[in-house]
Amino acid sequence: MKYIAFVLLAWFSSNYAGQDTYVCKNARISLYSEAPLENIDATSTKGTSVFNATTGELAFQVPIRSFQFEKSLMQEHFNENFLESDKFPRASFKGRIQEQVDEQKDGTYPITVKGILDVHGVKQNRTIKGNIRVNKGSVSMASEFMVLCKDHQIKIPQLVFKKIAESIQIKVAATYSTYTK
Repeated sequence: MKYIAFVLLAWFSSNYAGQDTYVCKNARISLYSEAPLENIDATSTKGTSVFNATTGELAFQVPIRSFQFEKSLMQEHFNENFLESDKFPRASFKGRIQEQVDEQKDGTYPITVKGILDVHGVKQNRTIKGNIRVNKGSVSMASEFMVLCKDHQIKIPQLVFKKIAESIQIKVAATYSTYTK
């Protein structure tokens, strides 16, 4: 995990040295699926993110095995049968914020991020809406969006089809620190 954060930081800092780069090492990413028989609810606080305020570039990454479920059996099935976390250990997003955000001025800024979401080894072009909040020098970001299982070739066996919805609600929240070399 630390290696992944280091790679993201090294890439951003080498490409954009001297520019306003922010990092988050404990982004909260949750997923929720409402289904007729059982809701699926899991959270990870192991997401990493890098945000370059000058270029608008934004990257997120989360280890799939870091998602915690209330039921251990559900967590096991999620990792082994659906997300195949040994084969696809991470989900990631890399994109660019379309709006200009003044991270020096307090306020909440609605944003649109265009980029590539990579889940289960399948990359999808996505446009995701969210907000950046600047408060006394602190920068935080939040977003909520849907992911369709079929878009990332996540197969749901007929046996559990009524237990798992075909779409998953994703919530992301990150609070950033200024990156210094």
